[in-house]
Amino acid sequence: MQGQNSSYVCDTLPAARLASDDTPMVYEEPVPEPQPPSRTPTPAPPEKTMRTTPENGRRGHEFEAAAGSLDALPIEEREAVNAVWTNFSQSSHPRRALILQGLLTMCCFSQLSLLTEQLSHLIRIDPFAVLPREIAMTILGHLDATSLCRAAQVSTRWRTLADDDTLWRGICEQHIGQKCHKCGWGLPILEKKRICYRRPSASPNPPANLPLPSPCTPDPSSSTSLKRYADDSSDLLSPPVKRQRSDDDLPCSSSEPLPSSPSSSQSAQHSSNTNTLIAPILLTEPMLQPLRRLWKDVYSERLTIERNWRRGRCTVRTLKGHTDGVMCLQFNETLSHPAFPVLITGSYDRTIRVWNLDSGEELHCLKGHTRAVRALQFDEVKLITGSMDNTLKVWDWRRGKCIRTLTGHTEGVVCLNFDSNVLASGSVDSTIKVWNLRTGGAFTLRGHTDWVNSVQLWDSNGTSGSGVGAADSSSSLLDVSGSRSPPCHNSSAAAAPCIDPGKMLFSASDDGTIKLWDLTLRSCVRVFTGHVGQVQSMRLLVEEECGESDAMDTSPDATPLPEAQASSSSTSALEVVVPNRKKPILVSGSLDNTIRLWDIETATVTKTLFGHIEGVWGVACDKLRLVSASHDRTIKVWNRENGKCTATLVGHQAAVSCIALGEDKIISGSDDNDVKVWSFS
Repeated sequence: MQGQNSSYVCDTLPAARLASDDTPMVYEEPVPEPQPPSRTPTPAPPEKTMRTTPENGRRGHEFEAAAGSLDALPIEEREAVNAVWTNFSQSSHPRRALILQGLLTMCCFSQLSLLTEQLSHLIRIDPFAVLPREIAMTILGHLDATSLCRAAQVSTRWRTLADDDTLWRGICEQHIGQKCHKCGWGLPILEKKRICYRRPSASPNPPANLPLPSPCTPDPSSSTSLKRYADDSSDLLSPPVKRQRSDDDLPCSSSEPLPSSPSSSQSAQHSSNTNTLIAPILLTEPMLQPLRRLWKDVYSERLTIERNWRRGRCTVRTLKGHTDGVMCLQFNETLSHPAFPVLITGSYDRTIRVWNLDSGEELHCLKGHTRAVRALQFDEVKLITGSMDNTLKVWDWRRGKCIRTLTGHTEGVVCLNFDSNVLASGSVDSTIKVWNLRTGGAFTLRGHTDWVNSVQLWDSNGTSGSGVGAADSSSSLLDVSGSRSPPCHNSSAAAAPCIDPGKMLFSASDDGTIKLWDLTLRSCVRVFTGHVGQVQSMRLLVEEECGESDAMDTSPDATPLPEAQASSSSTSALEVVVPNRKKPILVSGSLDNTIRLWDIETATVTKTLFGHIEGVWGVACDKLRLVSASHDRTIKVWNRENGKCTATLVGHQAAVSCIALGEDKIISGSDDNDVKVWSFS
């Protein structure tokens, strides 16, 4: 080697050795030790069989590329290089390792840098190309949605695995309908879309040219009503004071229930054909193929809506028709019929209006109350409304007919709530009446000293209330074949035993308190104090809506007592209120500008939300968020966990008096006579 001259001398790295402190380190050329000749050749170990993998194939292509550059060398150098490669390829695995170790000690820094660059590509292994699919799916199952989307961008193979429906179904189950314990995000269920795909309606949407019952038109004698009906937003009244409002300036309406349309008798004869709210009778069941969506698309759709909620991005539609302030509303998107969601609103103009929420079209205008409609609630069959004319009316809202009129309050009815067998109503007369829908009897709860603004039923035992007698409610008090009002038995002793044990009632009043009543005992068992203003609204977030996995409480003091002990004293009644499960959350809004969250077991405030600059008229909540409507003309969206306001919606020209919350929308009613739909989808 020393006799040959070359233009470039490669400095090799000698093997490292130990040196003392006084002896300098000297780099020497490694001298190979002479080996004694062996007469008998040592048998070579068997060569290691290399399994053919995609990585080996890729390396084979790289070797062919390197061999292509060998053609530019002279024949002698080409043969020398081929000899080295052939010797290395025919060597066993231990010998290859030994050859590589020797080559590394003879490489200079530039060659080592070249090796580092080449090895960074060669040592990359696609695990999903080597591992079985089952193991690959297990690995991907530990990734979140963002990581799965990034993995799908690596290659076609990765995309096939990362888009697997099983993986995205698990992510949907982890986030949809509840908040994830890992990331803190929760996605809406979108029950309407889920039902449309799994259980399509038997009747399609009505055609666009199908005539509908004409809506209730304003009184032509009132110029103000004409201006409002003409959508003149510039002629809006200033925020009124509801307690000083008078009904004398409104045109009188007949006390008899009027048809939903003031049209001629010809339209009345064809009402059965034009009413889209009544389910048609189908002779044959249509053969519909269920539609199927990928779980990744389901997740993506709901993630977009949740991001809109968090960023406050929404579109606003305004429903016009009422000629005075809107005081109450409710909507339902999961009705078996019709196929579109239904919204019902009540107003100071003494009417109740039924809307197609998709198109914004008014379907019915129900007349019958002689003063302002302050409260309403409806289900698949009936609508119950409460009015300042001291009565409650039961309606067949699909046909627009009044079924019954309930009397008993001495002053206006401002709130109501019902379930399968109990109806509760609160009044200006400071009392609460509890109507037994099974027997038609009623009794009165007294304890508040001012208006009762909100009532909320709660079954502390967790039963649905659909047991014995629940199916008989439509044949007793709410019989569609009857029209007379049942008697109000204020002192009926037979009414209480018909109410299921554990049936409780929350009531909020202008006296600043919230009371919890045991309807079986007909007594108040707990008082919630803390608001310094009139409590106007109240919502109960029950256990199924809390999304907690640890719903069971194993503490000894949470065990319910037997029914015989529960009726012995008020202390026993308090223990019955605390079942062996997760407690609901009570949310209240008050004219002291605050929203408060309560622990119903201790009657203490767990969180107070500040943000409104005027009184709060309405609150609504679900598992993911809380919304509030205020006299300051704004709607606020709150994070229930940390109590922070995530969005403020501005658009009403007067106080926002009522509000309803959906999975992808907010519906609000205001004293400016408008109903606004804030859609986040």
